Amino acid sequence: MRRVRTITAVTALLLATAGFAPAAATTATDAAVRPVTACGDLVRGFALPGAATHVTSATVVAATATDPEYCGVQGYVEPAVRFALRLPTKTYAGRYLQYGCGGFCGLVSPPAFADCGLPHGGDVAVAATDDGHVGKTPAVVDDGSWGAHDQAARDDFEFRAPHVVARASKAIIQAFYGAPPRKSYFTGCSDGGREGLELAQRYPADFDGVVAGAPADYWSPLLEFQAWLARVNTAADGSPILTAAKLPALHNAVLAACDRLDGLADGQLDDPRACHFDPAKLTCTGPDTAACLTPAQVTATRKLYSPPTDAHGTLLYPGGELPGSELSWAGWIIGVPETGGVSFARSLADNYLRYLGYPIGAPASTVDTFAFTRREFDRLIPEGVRYNAMSLDLSAFQRRGGKLVLWHGWADEAIPPAGTLDYYQRLTHGRPQDFARLFMVPSLYHCSGGTTITEFDPLKQLVAWVERGTTPTVVTATGRDAAGHVTRTRPVFAYPRRAVYDGTGSVDDAANFRPAPPASPPHDAVDWAGNGLYAIPGPVAR
Repeated sequence: MRRVRTITAVTALLLATAGFAPAAATTATDAAVRPVTACGDLVRGFALPGAATHVTSATVVAATATDPEYCGVQGYVEPAVRFALRLPTKTYAGRYLQYGCGGFCGLVSPPAFADCGLPHGGDVAVAATDDGHVGKTPAVVDDGSWGAHDQAARDDFEFRAPHVVARASKAIIQAFYGAPPRKSYFTGCSDGGREGLELAQRYPADFDGVVAGAPADYWSPLLEFQAWLARVNTAADGSPILTAAKLPALHNAVLAACDRLDGLADGQLDDPRACHFDPAKLTCTGPDTAACLTPAQVTATRKLYSPPTDAHGTLLYPGGELPGSELSWAGWIIGVPETGGVSFARSLADNYLRYLGYPIGAPASTVDTFAFTRREFDRLIPEGVRYNAMSLDLSAFQRRGGKLVLWHGWADEAIPPAGTLDYYQRLTHGRPQDFARLFMVPSLYHCSGGTTITEFDPLKQLVAWVERGTTPTVVTATGRDAAGHVTRTRPVFAYPRRAVYDGTGSVDDAANFRPAPPASPPHDAVDWAGNGLYAIPGPVAR
C-alpha cells in the first residue's frame, strides 16, 4: 500500500545513496557484457511453459546525463501481465533488478537504473510490471473492481505476476546478451515488499537477493486494519473525528513527552514503542482550537494508537499507529483536499472488501458494514492466504544462498512496524541468521518521507552481501528538505542494535554515532488472531 506522494517517490528512494563504501576491485561479475542480438529482433514470442511471453516493442533509447543507452522492451506475459524491461547496450555487467509495485498496482512504472555500488553505472537490466491488470484509477492505484469477477486477474496480482515477469525477463536477457543474468535481485516497498517476501517464500530460485521494505505481507489482516483506521476516525455523520488541523499539536506533544527517551533531543523517536503518550493531555479545557483535542478526538486518537480487537480483546492485527507518526496521518487516515476528502485507508479497505477480499461469489462487505469479529477475520482467510506472504519457511531460499534484507520506517502510517518486527522475530527466533537482516528507520513514513529522515535504500548492501559475502551491519539513512538539500544523515544498524550519539559534533551527521546493543533482547512476536497463518504457504504459479 502506498499513498500518491510515495508512488512517484519510490524511484528516487531506490536510487538514493545509502552510505555504502565505493567498490574496491572489479570482479568477474562487473565485466561489461555486450549484446549478441539486435534490439529490434527481440520483438517476438517466447514460448515459456506457463508463461507465454510476447514482446510488443523493442527500441534503442539514447543515453542521457543520468541513464545509459539501453534497449527499451515492452511486452506482456499471457494473459495480461504487462512489463517494461530496460537492457543496457554498453554497460551491462550481468545483473538483473526487478522492482515491485505499490498499492493494488495496475500500472507499469518506468524501471529506474539503480546504483548497485559497483564500478559500472547502469550495469543492471531493470524491469517492472503492472501485476496483470490496468487500474481503474491509476493515479491513486487503489481501485479493485478489476478483480471482482476475474480470478485470473486476481491470481496474477496475488502471487503470479512477479514470478512470470522474472522468467520472461531472464529469457529476453538470454536472447539479447547470449547468457542469463549472473545475479538477480528484487526490491520493493509496501505491496512490493510483500512481493519480495512472497518470491523468497514461494519461488526461491528466482532471485539471489531480495529487499522487502515496509512489507504488506500480512495482506488480508492489514486491509482489515485499514478498515479499522477508517472506522475509528469517522463520526456518525461521516466526517473525520480527528482532523488534519490537530495533527501538528498532537505530534509536538508527543515529541515533548518522548523525544529524550532515546538519550537525545533530536526531533525523532528512535524506538517509539518506549513512548507511552496519553492524548488526554491535550484535552480542550476551553474553546475547541487546533492546539487541543475534544473528548471524541482523544478517544479516536487512543484507538488509532491501538490495534483492532474483537469484543473479547483478541488482536486482529499485531499493532497500531506508533507515536511520532502523527503528521503522516493526513491523507492516509484523514481525508484531505488532495485525496478528494477520502482517506487512503478507507479507499483501500473499501475496494478490498467490496471486490477482492472474499472468494468470487461469496458475500462481500464494506468499511462501514465490516464487523471486527473473529468470524469476519476468518472469512477473509480463504482468499487472504493467496495474497499473504507470511510463511516462515524460507529454507529453500536459504539453501540456495539467497539473502533477504527487510526494512521498515518507525513512523510508517500505512503499515505498522509491529507486523515486520513480529515476522522477523518468528523467522529468526531472535538470533542472528546468515541470510536475513532487518533495519528499522527512525521517523521514516511509509516507504519514504518523514520529519527528519526521508530516504532509505539498502540495495547496495544487499548486492555486496550476495556477491562479496559482506554481511550488512549498517545503512546510512538520509533526510532532505523540500529543495532536496541533505539535512540529516543517520546510521541505521541491523536490528536490534541502535545508533547512539558519541557526544561530539552535529547530531545531523551519521559519523557521530556508534552502534549499541538493545537494553534487553527483543521479544517482538505477538499473540494475535493470525497465529495460524504463518504455516500456510499459499499457492504458486506452475
